[in-house]
Amino acid sequence: MAAPRRRTSAELQVNGGLMPPSAHVIASPRGSGSGGAPCREEHAVTANGGGPALRGAKPRGGGSVCSATKTSGRRRPAGRMPLWRVFIFVSVALNVAALPLLLHQYIVSHPHHPGVISPDQQHHACAPPPGTSGAAARAPSTGKPSVTSDSVINLDHGDPTMFEAFWRETGDAAELVIPGWQTMSYFSDVGNVCWFMEPLFDQQVRRLHRTVGNAAVDGYHVLVGTGSTQLFMAALYALSPADAAEPTSVVSTAPYYSSYPAVTDFLRSGLFRWAGDANSFVGDAYIELVCSPNNPDGAIRDAVLSSGAGKAVHDLAYYWPQYTPITRRADHDIMLFTVSKSTGHAGTRIGWALVKDREVARRMTKFVELNTIGVSKDSQLRAAKVLSAVSDGYVDGDASRHRLFDFGRRKMVERWRMLREAAAASGIFSLPAETSGRCNFANETAANNPAFAWLRCDREDVEDCAGFLRGHKILTRSGNQFGADPRYVRVSMLDRDDAYDIFIRRLASLK
Repeated sequence: MAAPRRRTSAELQVNGGLMPPSAHVIASPRGSGSGGAPCREEHAVTANGGGPALRGAKPRGGGSVCSATKTSGRRRPAGRMPLWRVFIFVSVALNVAALPLLLHQYIVSHPHHPGVISPDQQHHACAPPPGTSGAAARAPSTGKPSVTSDSVINLDHGDPTMFEAFWRETGDAAELVIPGWQTMSYFSDVGNVCWFMEPLFDQQVRRLHRTVGNAAVDGYHVLVGTGSTQLFMAALYALSPADAAEPTSVVSTAPYYSSYPAVTDFLRSGLFRWAGDANSFVGDAYIELVCSPNNPDGAIRDAVLSSGAGKAVHDLAYYWPQYTPITRRADHDIMLFTVSKSTGHAGTRIGWALVKDREVARRMTKFVELNTIGVSKDSQLRAAKVLSAVSDGYVDGDASRHRLFDFGRRKMVERWRMLREAAAASGIFSLPAETSGRCNFANETAANNPAFAWLRCDREDVEDCAGFLRGHKILTRSGNQFGADPRYVRVSMLDRDDAYDIFIRRLASLK
């Protein structure tokens, strides 16, 4: 009985499934002789625009495998791999194996490098809290990792996570379930100037302002936007004449909110342009942005310009009892507010405007329509629920209810006390003098406790306060971004307790 013939590599590819599915195996006529293995060549499928033919490498010596087999009657043994190829293969394998070890060592030694997440941070960020499972373990991220005594403390942004502690204690007061069929249409109230605004949101905005007494709502149009920033842009659009010979100048008194110039000039509009400090502006046509209490220094502001051709937009994002005494019911032509700073729900991205003039309100609505085709109804309904919960806390004077403004006032008073003590202990920082006034909402005299601290570094050798603090792992926003001296920085007072406490200890230790 003849010994079984060994299969060629081409046969193994076919029978063993190793050949790519895009290739045909075709027997060559040259390989049909007796005693020789059939010669097989691989040709790529060319139908439907297939790629070039795939052929095996030609053996050394110029002959094909088939011809060599036909001549000798047996396969030529494969040549030995050159030594230099062996060395390259071993080197690549060792480098690949060492890469995870080197990466792990780098992460451990550089836990706060931008973009690097340490193993501890991965554990805290990914592992569910003890005792949680199922849906709770898959809950959305809170957005910010926990901090340690060695962490970089980022107080550059006004991220209002301080309020999380309050809302955790309110139970289901601000919870909302939206059925799958609800909020599907673009339209909310076609009879309203702001046709995409949910009526419930309109109602709760008016109710909250009447409760607090910080702004008039009777005779005003309520408009909703994706944060107050969108409404700020809408106001610039509405107030700028379309047929003007040159763009309308946009100004604000320095130090002004750092986003005013950036947002105004972002699209290089032909309708308006940033013109700087209102105190140095000369001209009749302008739009003055009045932020009160002011971001960044907390000062109470009024418009400084007066002209028949000029307009004012009042940004009252911080005119709430937790930050400042409510001394009067504001009744300006255009007033901007946001849930970010009033309730702490920055991620909901909802702001609103109170506008007297119907035509201005219509043009502002048109801007939002063209910009985003309305505003998320889901966010509006959530914001309405949150505002309702805030107002409910002050119904009938029931002190047992959860009261947002009382919570916020206590936190801000304590934080400002800690900051002033830390600045005094350091000896190289100064802060604006404390001011106070009669608060009509609280019915008592209350201090002004702004959402941001306007901190000055008084050390003679420090000209860049933000850079100096960055060297001590404290991130702030430089005064030059607010049209002011870089010896000043803006510090957010609204972070979580753990981050704020670390900041206070570090600041007090700087000499």
